[in-house]
Amino acid sequence: MKKYFLLLIFTSIIFSCIPSKELIYLQGEPVKKKEITRINDIPYKLQVDDILNIDIKSSDEKMVSIFQKQLEGSNLNQNSNQDFDSGSGYFSDYSIDSYGNIRMPTIGEINVLGYTTLEVRKKIEKELNKYLKNKEDTFVSVKLSGIKYTIIGEINNPGPKVIFQNKVSIIDAIANSGDITMVGNRKEVVVIRNSISGTEKFIIDLTDIKAFNSDVFYIKPNDIINIIPLKQKSWGTGVTGVQSLTTLLSIFTLLTTTFILARN
Repeated sequence: MKKYFLLLIFTSIIFSCIPSKELIYLQGEPVKKKEITRINDIPYKLQVDDILNIDIKSSDEKMVSIFQKQLEGSNLNQNSNQDFDSGSGYFSDYSIDSYGNIRMPTIGEINVLGYTTLEVRKKIEKELNKYLKNKEDTFVSVKLSGIKYTIIGEINNPGPKVIFQNKVSIIDAIANSGDITMVGNRKEVVVIRNSISGTEKFIIDLTDIKAFNSDVFYIKPNDIINIIPLKQKSWGTGVTGVQSLTTLLSIFTLLTTTFILARN
């Protein structure tokens, strides 16, 4: 009986422990590329609820000011001490409405749904040329006000996040969210992406160095990242050998005590 019990403990510990190879990111040797590919550099096409930062500069500041968004006094006072990271860009930048439009002073509504930031910049420049005399003296910049994503599941700090960069990898997103928990499956990270053509679902293995070549290694705005749990979580015996042994000993102690009390 003692041998069977020891065998049970040994087997449980082996199967309940999480191997270190399942916890290490980007394993393997890097693969040298013989040619340059653009798989991860396809320009992002704007969607509803994206927020754009549009900056117009010229030597004629008075003329340019009529095209720039001015905050109302209440909002300006409310956010005067906030930096961009705290969300003040929500009030100063341009949100794409449900019709795919942004509304700029003087110019009016411009449809940007499905366009890249480069194409939007050219559209704005074309509209400005109707009003400005010194066209060569005008500089227009259009960029996303950060990349928003939502991360759920086995992550230490889940929820919607914004990273204020032009390009964000899935590793950046996970690190910004406190890293995956011990029982999170790094081999099957699910990315759900909404696009103009519909909803797409991808799976990426973050333990493999080949993840760099994935279509979703660089996330897009409004991506949903779902970290699914490993099977060890549902077993409930623990994620390390010590935890598993402690759990089994507790169960054994409970059963032994119950058996002794029942006999008495």
